[in-house]
Amino acid sequence: MPGPRSRSYVVELVCSRCGTRYRPEEGPVMCGRMDLGRLDVIYDYDAIREVLSRRVIESRPREMGVWRYHELMPAPMEFASPIREGGTPMLRSSRLNEFLGTEAVYLKDETRNPTGSFKDRAMAVGVAKAAELGKKVAVTASSGNAASSLAAYCASLGISCYAFVPEDVSMGKAAQLVTFGAKLFRVRSVEEGRDPTVDLMVKAVRAFGWYPCPSFGPFNPYQVEGPKTVSYEVLEQLGWESPDAILVPTGSGCFITGIWKGLRDLTELGLLREEDLPMLIPVQPEGNQQLVRAINSGTPFEEIEPERNPRSVASGLLDPFPWDGDAAIEGVKRTGGRGVAVPDEEIMESVRVLASKAGVFAEPSGAVGLAALRRLLDEGFIDRSDRVVVLVTGSGLKEVEKLLGSVGEIPLIKPEVEELKRYLS
Repeated sequence: MPGPRSRSYVVELVCSRCGTRYRPEEGPVMCGRMDLGRLDVIYDYDAIREVLSRRVIESRPREMGVWRYHELMPAPMEFASPIREGGTPMLRSSRLNEFLGTEAVYLKDETRNPTGSFKDRAMAVGVAKAAELGKKVAVTASSGNAASSLAAYCASLGISCYAFVPEDVSMGKAAQLVTFGAKLFRVRSVEEGRDPTVDLMVKAVRAFGWYPCPSFGPFNPYQVEGPKTVSYEVLEQLGWESPDAILVPTGSGCFITGIWKGLRDLTELGLLREEDLPMLIPVQPEGNQQLVRAINSGTPFEEIEPERNPRSVASGLLDPFPWDGDAAIEGVKRTGGRGVAVPDEEIMESVRVLASKAGVFAEPSGAVGLAALRRLLDEGFIDRSDRVVVLVTGSGLKEVEKLLGSVGEIPLIKPEVEELKRYLS
């Protein structure tokens, strides 16, 4: 049984579309008007400033995971899973910087999280909230990473997990899901421009009353609060000095929404000056760039049309619609950033560069930030002397079948030096 509850600093939740306000004790998950607005979590920053400072943060062990910042979390720490996420390293590879001709490019290596992706930060909070609310069954719609993470955190707290994934889900992600004990369903696509996994998740929530926990805000506001801890860590790991830019792999827009919320938290707490905000740069594959297109053309969020037939080797970024695009657009605009779309061949080249130059093994979705950086350096949008953080979001072990297909045939030889010499020559 959980011990005494830690203090909550949540004041209210406010729908990003209609402005309806909810009391935190109500435990709302979706806006009652069903307008697909995200319920943004509002905190009492005046009270938090009295108890949370650089010194306090630095005194807490990284093993606390996202709960290292529990005053800025919407769920009590007492309900947290024993799995510990976050605290991932910030790598400055001299070989990668030499290859790029840069001085200070850093990799925030989110592949080090327990299930191999940044989604663990989101699900740590989403599942803790489920435990607080007494939920027994959680459900998600996912390309794989969020579902794997949800399954792991649910397993650790005894919550049943149902996962709806695309019919072409990678075997690595499917294996994780099944092993964690999730009830896994591959869902057929039946209509262009719609995500069948999301459609079925919504129907299941209405039919069975399950707790929805996908990695986009309109269906669960609490999980959005986990990824914002990346912003806190980046600032601390850079000596409380802001980078010039952060490149964010983007599908539904939830991750960059979390990064933006984290930056706003830091400014509210006086740990980051408004004028020092880093440029936020969402990166999408060319085959699914509805959000990037809207950002760079000035199209309002309300006018964004879903991608009718999203395709890319970066399967984790193929959400047809950017559910959290409103906050993503705001963050990019407020920080002077821009959107970037990259082709598959550049994505796969970046997978190889990350591995061979920095020793970081990323899935294609996790490597798009490097592909975008190389383009922005060539264009001069980012200076080669700028301090830049590239978020590497998922492990290559998730999609080894894609990566093996790009390395060619692996020779099979006898244990003889003469035969080895023939291959070496």
